[in-house]
Amino acid sequence: MKPISRRHFIEGTAAAAAVISWQNPLFAAPESGGDGPWDMVAVRNGGPVEMFEAGIAALGGMKAFVKKGRSVVVKPNIAWDQPPEIPANTNPELVAAIVRHCLQAGASKVTVFDHTCHNWERSYKTSGIAKAVEDAGGVMVSGNFENAYREVELPKAKTLKKALVHKEMLDSDVFINVPVLKHHGGAKLTLCMKNLMGCVWDRRFFHKNGLDQCIADLCFAPRKPDLNIIDAYRILRKNGPQGRAKEDGEIARYQMLGTDMVALDAAAAKLFGKEPSDIGFIKIAGEMGAGEADLAKVRIRRITLGA
Repeated sequence: MKPISRRHFIEGTAAAAAVISWQNPLFAAPESGGDGPWDMVAVRNGGPVEMFEAGIAALGGMKAFVKKGRSVVVKPNIAWDQPPEIPANTNPELVAAIVRHCLQAGASKVTVFDHTCHNWERSYKTSGIAKAVEDAGGVMVSGNFENAYREVELPKAKTLKKALVHKEMLDSDVFINVPVLKHHGGAKLTLCMKNLMGCVWDRRFFHKNGLDQCIADLCFAPRKPDLNIIDAYRILRKNGPQGRAKEDGEIARYQMLGTDMVALDAAAAKLFGKEPSDIGFIKIAGEMGAGEADLAKVRIRRITLGA
């Protein structure tokens, strides 16, 4: 085994203990055989950018998803007026790396947005995402104005039969979904499917009519993510979805990439120490055929960095 790098050691002994305790749930299973293609790539023990570099390479590079001249929309979690040290939002370094890779692949434009819960201008700034995106060549757009939403029908849904969805999501050539793994008081966890609520105008309907069912229903919107990237470098263990203090989070150093939101959410639930069947929207979405909730049927490429 290679010695741990000085950079990883500096991240702290407490963080190292958390990483050790988190190694088993997702990485204990044997890797799927062969050379791919993979349904999912799970990376651990690196920084946000280096894990993304390794993960996207294993999926064939960003050019496998973004063709020259195509427009790209990236949807991180930017809902809260919290700094990166309180991981209520997606890591800004990761978002910037995604923007750079899209532009390098030939994207004509990369737009980033979220329908925030706190004031959108403060959330964009305090999270560090606005500056990171703009420095990388991307464009920030607000998701907090109703006239930017269009009504769509979801005929396969059980409860959410129609919704006002942001035009950036609907009109993009490529849609990339980038949630942060965190605790949530209502849904238990925020993951890929839950992150899509930031593309919808009326979130009150979800909370009044069965949150888990509505989250699963949203998987059947006419525009689905072409790529999902779960940021689990620094995760929010408690007091989600916005967190209260730095101590609510911990450095875990994981990242998962793939096209199947249900499979990715199932893997992230395992990583968090929960069974996918215990998370309502994962169970429902799997039963509805929105994706594969049984990880035994998912081809996973597992990559370990720095160890």
